[in-house]
Amino acid sequence: MSEDIVFYTSPMSRGRIVRWMLEEVGAPYHTELVDFAAPKPPGLLAVNPMGKVPALTHKGVAITETAAICAYLADAFPAAGLAPAVGDPARASYLRWLFFAAGPIETAVLVKALGVAVEGRQEVMAGFGSFERLLATLEQALGAADYLAGDRFSAADLYLGSELGWAIQFGSIPARPVFEAYVGRINARPAAVRARQIDDDLIARAQKEAGTA
Repeated sequence: MSEDIVFYTSPMSRGRIVRWMLEEVGAPYHTELVDFAAPKPPGLLAVNPMGKVPALTHKGVAITETAAICAYLADAFPAAGLAPAVGDPARASYLRWLFFAAGPIETAVLVKALGVAVEGRQEVMAGFGSFERLLATLEQALGAADYLAGDRFSAADLYLGSELGWAIQFGSIPARPVFEAYVGRINARPAAVRARQIDDDLIARAQKEAGTA
């Protein structure tokens, strides 16, 4: 087992996104499972004093925040081809949509889930502005090409697609045809299938253990 990468996660968290990213990268990693109901392990708190997952160390260097972890891994393992290189014009779109997903989309979904209405002059204060304009912008981007940054899958697709899939599943974003086609396309990737199976198996095991305790 290599411990160059140590991955702190729960299979029922945004750690599922990072799991997928790690499977895409293909580098060996060690998983430290975190139980939300238990005290946070010292190793996690040393990496992230907030005690939140996912968190990761690579060769002893800590990185937290899901989008940042994805961006870091894409650059740390360039052979995986998950980010346009610095100087490639496609990197602008890559960074744009990665941060669009981590900022406006995540905020808009949270606000909607909390039942907060953002109207009129409040739209200027909200990072996503109008929810309908956000959806129209996203629909236009995903309808223009198979992927967000050039002609190949990238970490921006992985992150945005994961968030979009969850939002559709829980009704936070409508299941428009272009959204469903995009999510279905990237979710079919072998690394995505492997990652889901790993985390789903962990959930099933935990449920079984809880049922027999």
